[in-house]
Amino acid sequence: MSALCREAEESRGFFPQDSQIKTVYFGGGTPSLLSPSDFSEICSALAGSFDLDGVEEFTVEVNPDDICRSAGEYLLRAYRDCGVNRVSVGVQSFQNEHLKWMNRRHDAAEAERAVRILTDKFDNVSLDLIFGYTGLTDGEWEQDIRKAADLGVQHISAYQMSLDPGSMLSKLADKGRYSEPDEEVCRRQYFILQDILDEKGFGQYEISNFCRPGYHSRHNSAYWRREPYLGLGPGAHSFDGDRHRSWNVDDLGRWLEGALKEGETLTDEDIYNEKVMLGLRTSEGVDASLIGGSAEHNLSFDAATGRCSIDRRDRFVSDTIIRDFLKTD
Repeated sequence: MSALCREAEESRGFFPQDSQIKTVYFGGGTPSLLSPSDFSEICSALAGSFDLDGVEEFTVEVNPDDICRSAGEYLLRAYRDCGVNRVSVGVQSFQNEHLKWMNRRHDAAEAERAVRILTDKFDNVSLDLIFGYTGLTDGEWEQDIRKAADLGVQHISAYQMSLDPGSMLSKLADKGRYSEPDEEVCRRQYFILQDILDEKGFGQYEISNFCRPGYHSRHNSAYWRREPYLGLGPGAHSFDGDRHRSWNVDDLGRWLEGALKEGETLTDEDIYNEKVMLGLRTSEGVDASLIGGSAEHNLSFDAATGRCSIDRRDRFVSDTIIRDFLKTD
């Protein structure tokens, strides 16, 4: 707590004086574990170091069980008092069997209750789901999507399960106790996701993100547009909006000891690759002139905007498509 507040104070000169901070995102872990007073203290430190009067979107990530516990009411009150106007809840699944397998602390009933509490308190609620893992049937996945949409949230993020190095799931796979589903299964579940959310009035504005009109994540959209951002805390990344990226060490002990930030200066080739990679993730796409005006490789060209984007169905293989446009040494 002290180190985080101190880092905020030491970073007060990161943004130019005439710039306006538009978004705050409290995540990258489980912020809902913080007590109301701890959360308020951090927000006070932020407000003391930065001009937050122009903030349009203030998001906090939460776990369902933290919202449903007895102290949840006080936590949500602290959020509202501190200016939070958007909450992202990590549901992942509405199937008890799969939640238990994922080692989640909540069950399906608790997840639904948490979402109902949040949609009653906030006008902008986002919900996370996971697909593409062994054991999830198409029918269960369809139930999850419909349940999420019918609970009245404004935004849904859906991610395909991945084997992150060092994770418990990756270790199980190494021991032969877990195998990933076939790509065709994941593709089919991705198409089910697109079709149901389209039916429910959600537009897909990025590979993994869907929203009702006007409810896209402004904070994440700033990443994809390469706008400047400041990250605070161990492992947090920052970008000046031009050529310099920096990051804190991800080791808590070293960060507490004041380990210096690491960083890099981007080359022209790096900047080009970032613009292509980030832009083609979104429905806005990239300016056609950036990639030579070509509308090949499963891209659509919008003559009105002069931009190219990946076709809706081909977003499932977006990484492969994007790779064709990147420059390498």
